[in-house]
Amino acid sequence: MTSASASPRLSPRSARTRGALIAAGFELLVERPIDAIPIDDFVAKAGVAKGSFFNHFADKQAFANAIAKEVRLEVEELVTRANASITNPVERIAGGMRVVAEFALTQPKRTLVLLRSQGSPTSRSHPLNKGLRDDIEAAYQQGLIRREAKESGVLYWLGLCQAVMTELSANGQSGSATSQRLPEMLVLGLTGLGVPQSTAANLASCNGSSTSEFS
Repeated sequence: MTSASASPRLSPRSARTRGALIAAGFELLVERPIDAIPIDDFVAKAGVAKGSFFNHFADKQAFANAIAKEVRLEVEELVTRANASITNPVERIAGGMRVVAEFALTQPKRTLVLLRSQGSPTSRSHPLNKGLRDDIEAAYQQGLIRREAKESGVLYWLGLCQAVMTELSANGQSGSATSQRLPEMLVLGLTGLGVPQSTAANLASCNGSSTSEFS
């Protein structure tokens, strides 16, 4: 695969080299976590000189961050599509977890790469978290979630989504198992944000469709 996040200012040759390294990272991270993979293995898999690695990445963690960004961008695009017609911020937050669960089931290797890269940003201010941050801010302003969630809700929800991804991808969960696990996680997660139990349970059981409670 080519790197979707490569800078347009790169020369064609540099872009190919960076893309080859990213592709090698994806392949090797399916087999081992980032800390267990020497840089030599990445460059050997990519078929490039070791010096080329440092022309594109400051260190192995920067490389892991670039790989994680590739997958996060995919997931964020899917969440944006799923939430395109939804206006209620709590329903949008729940919809994000549904997308994450589906991604983990349908793309287990890419999910594993994201989890193993250890590079998925969790800070509230990170650009990749803007959609979730905006939804949490909107939910807070509308009085739908508790005060503590305004600042810590992004970290909390991303942590839950990561747990869902880990459970579904690493343990080979079936669709039937997910149909029980996901509603439970949604109820636990939403009530943790301060959503009333009845609202959380109603939303968790509606499979992403709007309910009268959110009309």
